[in-house]
Amino acid sequence: MIGRRGFMASASAAALALPAGFARAAPQGAATGYRIRVRPVPLESVRLTEGPFLRAIEANRAYLLSLDPDRLLHNFRAGAGLEPKAPVYGGWEARGIAGHTLGHYLSACSLMHAQTGDAAVRERVAYIIGELAACQAAQGDGYIGGTTVERDGKEVDGKIVYEEIRRGDIRTGGFDVNGGWVPLYTWHKVQAGLIDAVRIAKVDAAMPVLIGMAGYLGTILEGLSEAQMQTLLKAEYGGLNEAYAETYALTGNPRWLRIAEKIYDHRVLDPLAGEQDKLAGLHANTQIPKLIGLARIYELGGGEKDHVAARFFRDVVAHHHSYVIGGNSEAEHFGPPDQLSKAITERTCEHCNSYNMLKLTRHQYGWAPDAALFDFYERIHLNHVLASQNPDSGMFAYFMPLSAGARRTWSTPHDSFWCCVGSGLESHAKHGDSIYWHDDAALYVNLFIPSVLDWEGAKLSLSGDYPFSDTVTIEVNAPMDRALALRLPEWSDAPRVRVNGETVRFQKRGGYAWLARKWRAGDRVELVLPMALAVEPMADDPGIVAFTHGPVVLAGDLGPDTDPWESLPPALVGASPREAVAPVDAAAHHFRLNGAKPQAVELLPFFNRYDRRTAVYFPSFTPARWEQESAAFIADQRAQQALKKRTVDQIDIGEQQPERDHDFALNHADLQSWAGKSGRLLPWGKGNFVEFTLAVRPGPMVLRALYWGEEVNKDFVILIDGKKLAEERRAVPPLKEWTSVDYAIPAGWTAGKDKVRVRFETAGTDCRVYEVRMLEAEGRGTSV
Repeated sequence: MIGRRGFMASASAAALALPAGFARAAPQGAATGYRIRVRPVPLESVRLTEGPFLRAIEANRAYLLSLDPDRLLHNFRAGAGLEPKAPVYGGWEARGIAGHTLGHYLSACSLMHAQTGDAAVRERVAYIIGELAACQAAQGDGYIGGTTVERDGKEVDGKIVYEEIRRGDIRTGGFDVNGGWVPLYTWHKVQAGLIDAVRIAKVDAAMPVLIGMAGYLGTILEGLSEAQMQTLLKAEYGGLNEAYAETYALTGNPRWLRIAEKIYDHRVLDPLAGEQDKLAGLHANTQIPKLIGLARIYELGGGEKDHVAARFFRDVVAHHHSYVIGGNSEAEHFGPPDQLSKAITERTCEHCNSYNMLKLTRHQYGWAPDAALFDFYERIHLNHVLASQNPDSGMFAYFMPLSAGARRTWSTPHDSFWCCVGSGLESHAKHGDSIYWHDDAALYVNLFIPSVLDWEGAKLSLSGDYPFSDTVTIEVNAPMDRALALRLPEWSDAPRVRVNGETVRFQKRGGYAWLARKWRAGDRVELVLPMALAVEPMADDPGIVAFTHGPVVLAGDLGPDTDPWESLPPALVGASPREAVAPVDAAAHHFRLNGAKPQAVELLPFFNRYDRRTAVYFPSFTPARWEQESAAFIADQRAQQALKKRTVDQIDIGEQQPERDHDFALNHADLQSWAGKSGRLLPWGKGNFVEFTLAVRPGPMVLRALYWGEEVNKDFVILIDGKKLAEERRAVPPLKEWTSVDYAIPAGWTAGKDKVRVRFETAGTDCRVYEVRMLEAEGRGTSV
C-alpha cells in the first residue's frame, strides 16, 4: 500500500509532469466524445446584450463577488488541520453538507468568467485552487472535503466516513452515508468545480488538485465489491459518475472511465435501460444526475444501454412528469406518470431538477439535433430558470410554487446555501451557453436571447425584445459560408423569414429554417414568430388547465406577496377555457380571465411575477357542472385552507430537506414510496424507530399521521418527548386510499414548549410512516 504522503506526491507529480497546456486540451479518440454530432459554440465566444437574461447575469455576478471565499473554505482548512481564515457561513454551510457551495461557486465563477470576461471572478477561482492545494498537501493523500459528521456527540471532519467506506463499513438511509449528510453528493460538486476550473476558467493549477482528489476516492471505490457498491449507491451521490467521466475526458486515463462505469445504480438504471418508467416515489434530483453521467459515458465510448437509459429518462420526464413551466417533481419526488392534477402545490418544481434536465437535454440534442428538444429547453429556461432568481436581489428560489395564491420564497445572502442556491449560481452564470450550436455545415440558432457571437470567423449579433416581440433579428457582421439554421418553435403556426427586408422561402429541416448562402457583412435576417394563446390541460384531469402565449407561461396575478391570501382559488366557468380569455395587451402577454369565479383575473407572464402571488392552473367547469358541483368545490377548498391554517408544522417523511429541517433520526428505517408519496418503512420487530422534531404552539395540539388505508393490523407506538401518546394497532377495515388519524396530545405535554420530539417505534410489526402534521385543535379560530 502506498503511504499517504507517497500517494499525494506521486499523484501530484504525475499531474505536474503532463505536457504544457495539457489541462486545456482534450485527448484524441473516444475521450473527445465521438458520438456527438453538434456542439454548442464555446461560452467565451458569446456576449449577452440588453434583456432579462443579461440582467440575471449581472445580478448573479454581483452576488458571486459579494461572497467571501475564505468563509466557503472554512471547513476545508479546519479538516486539514489548518487555521480557518474566516468563520463558516450559515444555512446548509453550517451543517453536515458543508462544502457543496464551494464546488458550485468554482463552477459558477468559471462560467461567469467565460460568459463575461470578468477577470475578478477568475481570480476567485485561482485563489480557491491555491487554498485547496494547501489543504490537500496537509491531508497528504489527495483528500479535500468540507463535510462533517457527528461522532459521540461531537461534529468531526467528514473524512472519517470515507475511511469507513474503505473498510467496507457502509450504512445509508438514502440521504446519508454512515450518518453524514450526502457526502458523495458534496464530493461531486467539488470535483465538478475543479473540472470547470481546468476546462472553462483554464486555471492549470487545478489539474493536480483534481487528480489527487479523484485518486483518493477512486481508490476507495475500486476496492469495493459489487454488493458493497450497490449499498453505497442507495445514497444520493449527485453526478459522481459524470465527474469521473469528465476527468477521463480531460486526461485520457481509462482508469477514470472505469470508475465512472462502476458508479452504476442497477436498482434505478436497469429499468430505464429497459425503457420502463418506475420513477414514482423516487427523489427526483437524486436520479437526474445519474442519467447525465450515463449520457457522458455514452459519448465517451459507453454502451448502447447508457444511451437508451439517458434518452428514455429525459423523454419520459419531459412528456409525462413535467408541469407547464417545464419543471418536474412535487416535494422533490416524482409521482406516477401523467398524474399531476393532485400535485399542484407550493412545493412543485425544484430548481436543481430543471438545471439538470437542461444539461441532460443538451446531451440528447448533441447526438441528434431536433428543434423539439429546444422547445422543451426554452420552456424551462424562460419559465422556470429565469423565474428562479430575483433580479433585484440576486437571490434564488428552491421550489417554484404553482398552486393558487402561492408566492416564491427567496434565499438570503449568507444563511441559506441550499442546493438550489448552488445550482442557481451556475444557471445564472451561463445564459449564453446554448444560444448557438454548430456542426461542419451550419450554425444553429436555438435560443433567441439578445447577444453577440464572435467565433471562428462567424460574427453575428442577435437582437429584439423576444418574447415581448415576435421578431428576432440577426445581423451578419463578417462573411460566412455556413448555413444558418433557425429554430422554428412548434407553438408558432406560420413563421416567416426575411433576408435584407424581403420575405424568402426556406427549406425546413428537423424543425429549422435552413438558410444556405454565402453570407456577406451587413446581411440582415428577420425571423417572425407569430404567437398564439394555447390551453394546456392536465393529462389526468383535462378540467384543470394552464395557459401559454407563444413561449410564455401565463399566470393569474393575485396581488403582492406581502399581502395574505385567503380567497378561493380562481375557477373558470363557461363553455370552454379558451372562451374565458380576452386579450388586454397581447404583445405584453397580458390577458384577462373574464370567466373566472369569484372574479375576473389578470393573466400575465409567470416568470417575472417575482414579488406577486399567482395561480398557474385553473379548474374549469361548464355552467351546468358548476351549478351541480360548486358547493362541493367551495367546501373542499375551504377545508384545505382551514387545514393549512391549523397546521403548525409538517414533515414529509422520506424527503431529504424536510427530514433535515426536523432533525430526523433513525436506527432501522428504509426509504420507500407508495402511490406517489415518499415514506419510511420500519422493519418488522421491536425497537425500530424514526424520530423528529415538530413545532408546537400554546394551547391544545393534535398530531395527525397519514397512512395508506391497506396498512392495517399493526403494532407500533407513538411517543412525544418519550411519553407514549398511542399504541397504534390499525385494527380497521382496509381501504385503497390515503387516510389520516388524529391523536390528541395532553395539554401538559406541550405547555411552555415551542417544539417536541416525536417518535414512531415498532412494538411487534412493521410500520410505515409518510406525512406527519402538528395541528392546532379544532375550534381555535381556524375558520376562513
